[in-house]
Amino acid sequence: MSTPTTAARTPLRVRPVLMYHSISASTAPDPHRLRVHPDRLDRHLRRLRRLGLRGVGLTELLRAQERGEAGRLVALTFDDGYTDFLEHAAPLLQRHGMTATLYVVAGRMDGANDWDSGPRLPIMGADQVRAVAAAGHEVGSHTMTHARLAGADPATLTAEVTGSRRVLQDVLQAEVAGFCYPYGAYDTAAADAVAAAGYDNGCVIGDYSPGDRFTVPRCYVSPQDTAAHLVARMARHQLLQRGR
Repeated sequence: MSTPTTAARTPLRVRPVLMYHSISASTAPDPHRLRVHPDRLDRHLRRLRRLGLRGVGLTELLRAQERGEAGRLVALTFDDGYTDFLEHAAPLLQRHGMTATLYVVAGRMDGANDWDSGPRLPIMGADQVRAVAAAGHEVGSHTMTHARLAGADPATLTAEVTGSRRVLQDVLQAEVAGFCYPYGAYDTAAADAVAAAGYDNGCVIGDYSPGDRFTVPRCYVSPQDTAAHLVARMARHQLLQRGR
């Protein structure tokens, strides 16, 4: 495994990165608090527009930041690759002139979220993943099986990190630049594996240390978050980064 460059592992100050999962009007049990109603997402995107902000994928945000052009951008990310992204989130993003990163569990395409105890949610197949990319959204990897990578052995890291990138690049016939650690669980070996596999970046959840290019922190968005809550989360994100 190659060693990540010093620049890549230097702490960054990144614009807010928002984390969603399922976008659905379902009233089924939601024990893990993953489901945001489409109307609520619509209100979130409207508030971003009123603030003069535009949602983009995480890789686009990081590259704009390198050019000094990220001042009015926020990153929008959606984990797991649920089919409801195409049904509900993608039309809303298009309406508001925004894009996002969708992190797909590559080994569960055409399957479901069998890694948790909540309701079974369908995951996109290859054609749907290609449709997401064709609509202008970034597709990133969320491992092969939604494995917890902190403490994983080298063989598991290779299968989950490198293997998932290979699968998704074969589906898309394009580079897969972004990676997302399931459960936000990572350690130095996992972050090094993501960098060595050729990804441009990796993201976690609310962990601001080290906060480098392969451990970019994100703001979790809950099912009950109002537009005002969203603004507060973004403000807290900025304060936490200034305090590092």
